[in-house]
Amino acid sequence: MIVCVAVVGHQNNPLYIQSFTEADDALKLHHIVHCSLDVVDERVNNPKKSSPTLNETFLGLLYPTENYKVYGCLTNTKVKLILVTTDLDVRDADVRNFFRKFHAAYVDAVSNPFHVPGKKITSRTFAERVSTIVKSFGLSSAG
Repeated sequence: MIVCVAVVGHQNNPLYIQSFTEADDALKLHHIVHCSLDVVDERVNNPKKSSPTLNETFLGLLYPTENYKVYGCLTNTKVKLILVTTDLDVRDADVRNFFRKFHAAYVDAVSNPFHVPGKKITSRTFAERVSTIVKSFGLSSAG
């Protein structure tokens, strides 16, 4: 189950964070998202020789915690997409599919002529699309 998704700007400023759990877990999930940024920066600045290509935007599993797994994706504009899930047996194909849909929703939101680049995403349409994507991820991983 997806418990949190986030869009973080190229200067590590949060553009959008949505948690899908009780309100008391929200602060903990924001902390987990913030901690994952260090792992993203480490992977981007120190690429391993065995990594597939530098053009690969999917960063994969950033780090597991006791209760969560954190996945990441980096766009061409250095915007980070973060996914926090409680599922311990998530397939990479499902996560890649989620990030593809999430990125498409993000691109549509920032392509709005009234959106100011680098500012928080406040679009209700974006929030609804993200909720739909999260719900469909839960259904596709169960089947």
